[in-house]
Amino acid sequence: MSKSGYIAAQDGTKLYYEETGSGAPLVFCHEFAGDYRSWESQVRYFSRRFRVITYNARGYIPSDVPGSPDSYSMDIAVSDLVSVLDHLGIEKAHVCGFSMGSFTALFFAMHHAHRARSATLVGCGYGAEKGWDEIHKRNFFEMADALEDPLRADDASARYSRGATRVQFMLKDPRGWKEFADQFAALSTKGRAMNLKHVVAARPSILDFEAEFKDMNVPVLIMTGDEDEQTLMPGVFMKKHIPTAGLCVLPRIGHSLNLEEPALFNQMLYDFLSDIEMGSWEPRDPRSMQTDKYLSPDDGD
Repeated sequence: MSKSGYIAAQDGTKLYYEETGSGAPLVFCHEFAGDYRSWESQVRYFSRRFRVITYNARGYIPSDVPGSPDSYSMDIAVSDLVSVLDHLGIEKAHVCGFSMGSFTALFFAMHHAHRARSATLVGCGYGAEKGWDEIHKRNFFEMADALEDPLRADDASARYSRGATRVQFMLKDPRGWKEFADQFAALSTKGRAMNLKHVVAARPSILDFEAEFKDMNVPVLIMTGDEDEQTLMPGVFMKKHIPTAGLCVLPRIGHSLNLEEPALFNQMLYDFLSDIEMGSWEPRDPRSMQTDKYLSPDDGD
């Protein structure tokens, strides 16, 4: 079964979605530089066993592209995800988000835990390290202005697609990378700028949520590539403080995990979801965090 249509967000913004397969609901939230098409390899794989939903965030055609900055924020992105579930009559879903979408998945799991079967955070935490936040915000705003400028947009799109965490994809899979780069270049210039300025640049640092992470009970899988350097430390931080989290670091991979190594990505995600569906994904044993007692007489009992 496959269908598509539009969902009305709380403020009336129309969001395009596609739904394929049946089973436990699995929703994918895309990154800044992609849209629902970025998940095609996952839709084909997971729709054999899951009810898979992809959708375009606001600002990504054929979803609406609001012109006001007030129509974009991290909170609104989470609210839009809730609207998707409500429209489709889904009480509880697995949610997998990549980069910009990973923050949506994370804050959805934090603030709507009763509706999250699990949260998979792919390439999450960019710009989290203290001292980098203002640098990243400045860079994001400069890039957003360039992407919206008709005279600079093509060059800015090309530079973004060849960045330090995308070059791995370009060298490994030139054909797949070109499809990604062409799709990114064709996205709405207004939508890209709005999301980069008011969602990506405005999001809080992962490091500010230590207390909230410790209270999380939703199963979490954190996935990152070992050459996506800005997400490595935030990934370890989340693993350390979220009791239900697992951390998967894939070798010789940049930011575009699901595009660069789809088979490996799908296998890791499938194993995680299967553990949850079978009831075997448990919170971390507190004894594993008592490193100060590693050599105590009771160790291992």
